[in-house]
Amino acid sequence: SYVETREKTIDVIEKEIGETFLDYAIYSAWTSKMIIRHILKRDGVKVNTVTDAMEQIVADGIRELVVQPTHIINGVENDMMKSDVNRYQAQFEKISFGAPLLTTAEDNELVTKAVMEEFSMLKEDEALIWMGHGTPHFANSIYAALDYTFKAMGYNRVFMGTVEEYPTIDVIQKLLQKTDVKKVHLAPFMVVAGDHANHDMAGEESDSWKSILEKSGYEVECHLKGLGEYKSIRAVYLKHLQETIEAS
Repeated sequence: SYVETREKTIDVIEKEIGETFLDYAIYSAWTSKMIIRHILKRDGVKVNTVTDAMEQIVADGIRELVVQPTHIINGVENDMMKSDVNRYQAQFEKISFGAPLLTTAEDNELVTKAVMEEFSMLKEDEALIWMGHGTPHFANSIYAALDYTFKAMGYNRVFMGTVEEYPTIDVIQKLLQKTDVKKVHLAPFMVVAGDHANHDMAGEESDSWKSILEKSGYEVECHLKGLGEYKSIRAVYLKHLQETIEAS
C-alpha cells in the first residue's frame, strides 16, 4: 500500500526476474486481498489475485508454469497461494514452486550474512532488532531459528522479533536488559517497509516498538528499508527460482 517502497522492492524483484529469465513470460499476483481492495479503492488500480493471474495464464495458452513467491516463510499465505494455483493443475503439463526466502538452514545463513552487511556500523553498545510479521502457522518457528542463527554467526546483539506472534517485543526487552546496550536500531524483516514498519515499528503511538523502547530509556533509530531493497536478498529469491527451473 506504500507506493514508493513497493517500487523499490516488489517491482524491482519482478524486473530482475524478467531480465534474468528472458525466455519466460512474467505474470504477477498478490496474495493479500485486503491490500488489493485497498489499492483498488484508493488508486483505482486493479492488481491480480492469484486466481486472476491463473485465469490469464491459462487463456494465454501457457503449459509450463514456475511460481516464485516473494513470501518470507512457508506460512499461511504461501499455503493458500499453492492451493489457488494447484486448482488449475489439470490445465498444465507442469507446475513448479520456488521456495520462499527462509526455507533451509542454508537460507538462514545466506540471509543473515546479507542483512548484516547493511548494519556493519553497529557499535559495542548498540543492538539491532528486526521486526518480522509473525504467523499462527507452525512456520513461525523460523523466526526463533533465525535469531539463533544471528547469535551462532557472532551477532550477539541482534534480535529477531515479530509483530503478531513470538518472539514479542516484551521478550526481546527482557533479553536487552541483560546487556549494556544504550542504543537500539529497528528494522523491518519484511520485503516491503509498509504499514507494520511505519506504524507498529516506527510510529509515534505509545504501543509502537520505538515508543516502548524509548520509554525504557534506549536511544532508538528506525531504518525504514524493506528487505526487497537489498540486492543480496533479491539474489536469494533469484537463486531459489534458478534452482526450481533447473530441477523441473
